[in-house]
Amino acid sequence: MTRNRAHGLLLLTSLIWGFAFVLQVSGMDHIHPFALNVHRNFIAGTFLLGLLFFVPAFRRPGADKKRTILGGIACGLFLAVAMALQQYGLMSTTAGKGGFITALYIVLVPVGGIVLKKTVTKKTWIAVALAALGLYFISVKNAGAFSMEAGDFLVFLSAICFAAHILLIDFLAPVIDGVLMSCIQFFVAGIGSFLLLCLSGGSLYGDFGAALPAILYLGFLSSGVGFTLQIVAQKYTEPTTASLILSLESLFALLGGVLFLSERMSARETLGSILLFIAIVLAQMPTDGFRRKGAKKSRF
Repeated sequence: MTRNRAHGLLLLTSLIWGFAFVLQVSGMDHIHPFALNVHRNFIAGTFLLGLLFFVPAFRRPGADKKRTILGGIACGLFLAVAMALQQYGLMSTTAGKGGFITALYIVLVPVGGIVLKKTVTKKTWIAVALAALGLYFISVKNAGAFSMEAGDFLVFLSAICFAAHILLIDFLAPVIDGVLMSCIQFFVAGIGSFLLLCLSGGSLYGDFGAALPAILYLGFLSSGVGFTLQIVAQKYTEPTTASLILSLESLFALLGGVLFLSERMSARETLGSILLFIAIVLAQMPTDGFRRKGAKKSRF
């Protein structure tokens, strides 16, 4: 595969993930948010299980099976909580804003690297400051009173969970089978979502026929195909370029909300979105231009 083709696949992945926010919002018109997560996770897990059985190239011989299984369980629990927070948040915020706020995980990941004793660069702190300012303009309606919308806050909490999820995968990546662990995590996230659904007293099916297009898109395309395209394409390009392309997810979420849900953003929200997107891109830029001469090189 050529580098240009890999970049095209990553662009397609960001498009799939961005428009997924539209289906997450519209799907909740017909089915409980936790039920939506149950179905999408089990579909994604089944899809990846099929890949492992029928496409040997996706297997990783010699991987640490114990850590793969335990990592899949841990990642699945993070994913279940992150998806639950995101879905409930999207009930009271827009797809476009939800996409931008969720994309904060790209900034939060390097900051979370401090826990793993990684050095955070000056460039990253600038990105964090811009992201915080952008989130303020997006979420705080009254400039004279600091009050964030409940939906925005829940989506922000989900971004923290997604960041922790990514850091855990990064920690385990050298020794585990990535596709198998992802398969396990989706089944665990599905079980976790089912337990949350039972606690909430919601219906597993709702208007299942009307919700089916959203379920299939989120299960097969957003989780199953999107994840597979990412791991295939990232073998043929550098991580920084891949992250930059995938960060376009936030723009596609905004575009999808405008095109399909008739969402509109105020001038204040638009400014916040621009600042947040600049922060996302800045967080993934090479650090050479921001590192002081003689400073220790850091992956973050």
